[in-house]
Amino acid sequence: MVAEARSDSKSKPMPNENLRFGERALSAGGAAFISAVIVNPLDVVKTRLQAQAAGVPYQGSCRLGCFESNSTVVPELRGNPPGMCRITGSASVCSDNQYKGTLDVFYKIIRQEGFSRLWRGTNASLALAVPTVGIYMPCYDYFRNVLEDFTAEKSPSLTPYVPLVAGTIARSLACISCYPVELARTRMQAFKGTHRDVKLPGVWKTLVDAVNPVKGSNNGQNYRMLWTGLGAQLARDVPFSAICWSILEPTRRSILSFMGEKPRAGSIIGANFTAGFVAGAVAAAATCPLDVAKTRRQIEKNADRAMRMTTRETLAEIWRDGGMRGMFSGAAARVGRAGPSVAIVVSFYEVVKYGLHHLHKQ
Repeated sequence: MVAEARSDSKSKPMPNENLRFGERALSAGGAAFISAVIVNPLDVVKTRLQAQAAGVPYQGSCRLGCFESNSTVVPELRGNPPGMCRITGSASVCSDNQYKGTLDVFYKIIRQEGFSRLWRGTNASLALAVPTVGIYMPCYDYFRNVLEDFTAEKSPSLTPYVPLVAGTIARSLACISCYPVELARTRMQAFKGTHRDVKLPGVWKTLVDAVNPVKGSNNGQNYRMLWTGLGAQLARDVPFSAICWSILEPTRRSILSFMGEKPRAGSIIGANFTAGFVAGAVAAAATCPLDVAKTRRQIEKNADRAMRMTTRETLAEIWRDGGMRGMFSGAAARVGRAGPSVAIVVSFYEVVKYGLHHLHKQ
């Protein structure tokens, strides 16, 4: 993945065939750990904004119970006027109890729930990110190397598309393998606790609660609930990965080629961080509507409705409820999260690989 300049001014990945899959996975897992802890607050903010747009009750300092939108995710609230208090019927009671933007979510979470709640779901993020990235990055390396060798020999004109294909395959494998934890993380971040001192359910309890609505059905149906919204997740992650690697790979190779023939650890970090930040931000912005659809499907509490929903129907519903604004709910937080996240993961992963490569040489 790390590039070195060639005499013809093109760059090629650094030789790293002597790195085992376990070493690559360890590098990627460490990168995912650091990234998940740093960017988790932005992930919480993004999910809260998307959940509010989907009709999840605010449950803020207005103790009478306020809500907004058509409440498609919380069926018992359907039929009530948007933005009204369900007890008094007054809109003024609730006027200050809706999230109004990214900074407003930060402020209200800290004020009403405590600073630590910005890291709500971090355990799920770690439980998700470490194995997911541990699968994703080494698989991307493997598929990219194999496909580049194949296209270089058989069809050089297809070589520029290798990052897109390799990223798509690797991301699909990682996403399917770890999806139940992603479901738990989204639910943990979307539904806020009403009391500071009450311990909120963890990953396992959240997954059990997700299955509970269909306890009366067969076991196969129960377990299917753990993959509710997988189609929306793939519909978001596959294009995200394709766009991200299509931008990241040529960008970092160009930067490293410009820096000289033998890049050092510092230049590797700088090139990968810059390319990762740009690629992650662009990909996040482009796939935001799919992320909104994924969140809405994952937080749907009506089991029958959750099993029937499709990504296309969900996108149509989002457009009907909120138009373009609804399609890009939480976009600022998502872009602000994805840019640094991709930058941290890729730069850390590459510099650890660089160190392991030189360790093997010695």
